Amino acid sequence: MIHTKPPKTVMQRDFKSLLDNAAYPALKRKRPRQRARWAGLAAGLTLFAAAGLLFTDTDADADANRSTGNADSALLENDLSIETRITLPLTLPGGASDEAIEATFAAESAAVTKPAIDWQVETVRSGDSLARIFSRLGISPQQLDRLMRTGEDTAMLKRIMPGQTLKFDVQDGELQQLVVEIDRLNTLHIQREGEGFGTHTTTRELETRVANASGKISSSLFLAGMDAGLSDNLVMELAGIFGWDVDFALDIREGDHFTLLYEEKYLDGEKLRDGDILAAEFTNRGKTYRALRYTNAGGRSDYYTPDGKSMRKAFIRTPVDFTRISSRFGKRYHPTLKKRKNHHGVDYAAPRGTPIKAAGDGKIVHIGRKGGYGKTIIIQHGGKYSTLYAHMSNYNRKLRRGARVKQGQTIGYVGTTGRSTGPHLHYEFRVNGVHRNPLTVKLPTAAPIQAKYRADFLTKTRVLVSQLDMLTATTVAANEHTE
Repeated sequence: MIHTKPPKTVMQRDFKSLLDNAAYPALKRKRPRQRARWAGLAAGLTLFAAAGLLFTDTDADADANRSTGNADSALLENDLSIETRITLPLTLPGGASDEAIEATFAAESAAVTKPAIDWQVETVRSGDSLARIFSRLGISPQQLDRLMRTGEDTAMLKRIMPGQTLKFDVQDGELQQLVVEIDRLNTLHIQREGEGFGTHTTTRELETRVANASGKISSSLFLAGMDAGLSDNLVMELAGIFGWDVDFALDIREGDHFTLLYEEKYLDGEKLRDGDILAAEFTNRGKTYRALRYTNAGGRSDYYTPDGKSMRKAFIRTPVDFTRISSRFGKRYHPTLKKRKNHHGVDYAAPRGTPIKAAGDGKIVHIGRKGGYGKTIIIQHGGKYSTLYAHMSNYNRKLRRGARVKQGQTIGYVGTTGRSTGPHLHYEFRVNGVHRNPLTVKLPTAAPIQAKYRADFLTKTRVLVSQLDMLTATTVAANEHTE
C-alpha cells in the first residue's frame, strides 16, 4: 500500500516556502513598523520592554500552533493580535499615564505661536465720526450700537479728534478688538465678549527726573525765571509758594535771587512737562525764605519751612492780579468828594472783569450794594478777621449770603460801581472790626505740620535741605567769580 504524506505537511511546507519567499519578509517589515508607531505615539516612553513581552508571547503562540499543525491559523491570529494591541490605548507598565501624555501634547500645543493680529489702522480725518469709520471698514451699525452701550469708557468715542489713531481687529466683518489712543499716556482697549464688548484702560507711567535752577533778579521775577530756563507755570508756582511773605509786585528788588529743585516728567526719553517744585529758596531784600514740599500719609501735599511751619498764611496778601496800586491806606485826597479823608483800604487798579479772589476761608455776611462802595462782598473769617471787596462789576453767580468760600476762590470781578473814577478793587482788612493796612498787617499763619507727621517730615526733607545748601553755595561761588 502506498502511503502519501498528509496534505497538512504539504500545507506547512508550502506555507513555509511562501513565508520564505514573500510573506515572511513582509511580516518582518511590518513588526518594526508597528514598534515605530508605538514609539512615536508614546513620545519616547519606555515601550520597548512591554513590546518585547508582547512579541515573546506571540512567538510562543506561533510555535504551539505549528506543533499542532495550525500554522496557517496561528500566523493569522498573531497578525491580528499585533494589530489589536498596537491600536488599543493601553496604559503600559512603567510607562506614562494618560494624564502625562495629555500634558505633553498640551505643552506642545501651547508652544505653538499664535498668529499675529492683522490690525487695520485708521487715523481720524476731519469730519470723521466713529460710524463713518465703521462703515469704511465694513462693520455693521449693530456692532457699533452694542459697543457704544458698553459703558462710560466708550462715551469718549463720541468725541474723537482728527489725528487720533484707532486700531481695529476685524475678522469676517466682526469687530474683535478696538484700540484707541486717548493721549500719549492713556489707551482704551475694547474686546469682544460674547455678543457684547468689554473695556479696560492702560496708563503708561512717566519717568520722573529732578532738575534744579537758580536765578538773579534784575527787573522782574518772570524775566529772571526765563533766563534760568523755567516755564511760566514754574515761575507762577514759585511766586505762589512765597506769595504770603513776598509781594512780587511791590517788594522785589534788583539783586534778589532764588534757587529751586523741581521735577521733570519724561516719556520715552522726551520731556513732556514740568512736575512739582520739591524745594525752593528765595532771598528778598537780604532776607531768605525756604520752602520744602511734603506729602503726609493722608496724601495731602503742602509747603513748609525747614522747621515744619506752614508757608501758607490764613490770608492772601493780594486778592487780585493788579497793574498798579492807585491809592494806599491812610489819609488821602478823595477824587470824588474833593477833600482829604481817611482811606481804610488799598485800591488795586486792574482791567474791568479781572477776577477777585477770597483772601481766606470764611463765610459771606454781605453781598449786594453798599452805598459808595457799590457792589460789595464782606467775608467773615472766624470771630476775629473780616475782609471787604468793593466797586465790583459783578459777583460769582453761585454765591449767596451765608455761603462759605475757600481761600483763592473767585467771588467777583473788577468794576467801577459806587463812587469810583476807574476800574479797580477797593480792599479792606479788619481785625476785631478795626481797619488795618492790608499791605503791612501781619497775617496769621496756617497750622504747622501735625505732630504725628513731624518725625517723618524731618526725615524726608533732610535730603532736600542738603541739596539746597549745596546749590546755594555753588550759586554764590559762581556769582562771586563773575563779579
